[in-house]
Formats: sequence, structure tokens, C-alpha cells
Amino acid sequence: MKYKPVHRFDMSPKDMIKVQKQLAKEVKLIHFSDEPNLVSGVDLSFPKDEGLAVIVTMDFKKLSVIDVTYAVDKITLPYIPGLLAFRELPIFLKAWEKLEIEPDIVFFDGQGYAHPRRMGIATHASFFIEKPTIGIAKSKLIGEYEEPGKKKGEFTFLYHKDEKIGIVLRTRDNVKPVFVSPGNLVDFNNALDFTYHFATKYKIPEITRKAHLYTQSLKQR
Repeated sequence: MKYKPVHRFDMSPKDMIKVQKQLAKEVKLIHFSDEPNLVSGVDLSFPKDEGLAVIVTMDFKKLSVIDVTYAVDKITLPYIPGLLAFRELPIFLKAWEKLEIEPDIVFFDGQGYAHPRRMGIATHASFFIEKPTIGIAKSKLIGEYEEPGKKKGEFTFLYHKDEKIGIVLRTRDNVKPVFVSPGNLVDFNNALDFTYHFATKYKIPEITRKAHLYTQSLKQR
């Protein structure tokens, strides 16, 4: 799959923040009205000085894996809190270039709109791949929320500075919730409904859980 080269990645942290703020003005949290057909889940890992990006594409209705694509490359940028996308996107885009199946929506193991500058990996990536995106995170980055009920499917909203930025979703009874946020070109209802569709018997929804499992398998090779 081709992508739009929105900006370079070798810049100072100050310039990275400027880019985030500029792109944040262009985020569109709009309703995705169709039922997806094919969707992809993305997981990234950084063993030692290398980066590994895995894209798992699944049939939305059948919940079956159709394709697994991955890329490995050297990592040049250090981990900087709040600027993770600048470290992760280059390796993800290498995997995206190898992808031959076009997904309707792309899920990321990470944040979307629930970011200090509303520019988590899922949101940032959408400008390059020009696809609707959703972030599914295991933990909260920022914000305040009321604990959702203990039953599967119960949820509350995550807020930051009085703005709704995400959803705190219980994917299993009596298990810690996941933190879901729209990336771009979807709204909060889409992010909730599409994520919950993949909440089967595990805490992590299948779309990013499968990607993580393939990541762990590839790391052991």
C-alpha cells in the first residue's frame, strides 16, 4: 500500500511538537457509516536497537485472519514521551508499503486522540495512510474517568481538560478495562462499537491481540 509522505522524521523534539499541533487542527472525528469489510491491527515492538512492525488483516464479520505483513528495521530515534509516533511510524510505514490488502479501518495497539496534543500513534498514522484509525491502549496516558461497571461491555468516557478524548471499556467481566480512542476519520461511537466487536474472550480485542501474538512469535525467530 502506498502512503502520503506528510513530513520527515529527523527533526528536533521542539519541531516534532509543532508538527503534532499542526496536524491536530486537521483531525476529523466523523462517523464511519458503513460496516467494515476488512480491518487491520498494528503492533510494534522494539527489541534492542531494532523495530518490528506487524500488520494483521482480518475479516470483520468472520473475525478470521486473512493476512500478516511485517517489517524489521534499525531504530534511529530514542523513546521520547509524547512523541512516540516519530519513533514508531517509520517502521510501521515500511510494513504498510508491503501490505497488499487494503483495509477499511486500521487499529493500533496504542493511543489515538487520547494524547496530550490529541496526536497518538493511531491519529498520527492516519495522515500518512489516509485511512480511518482507532487506538486501543492497555493503560491510560492522560485524562480522568469514572470506573466503568464490572460487566463486559460497560464503559465510561475519558476526559482531559473538560474534553472527551476516549472510552474506558470493560472487555471482560471483572477485568481491568482498555482505553479506546478514535484516531481520525471515525467518531467515538465507531471506536467503541468496532472495538467491542473484537472483544471475544480476552481482555485485549482480537484485532490488536492477534497482531501482538504474531509480534511475539517473530521476535523468537
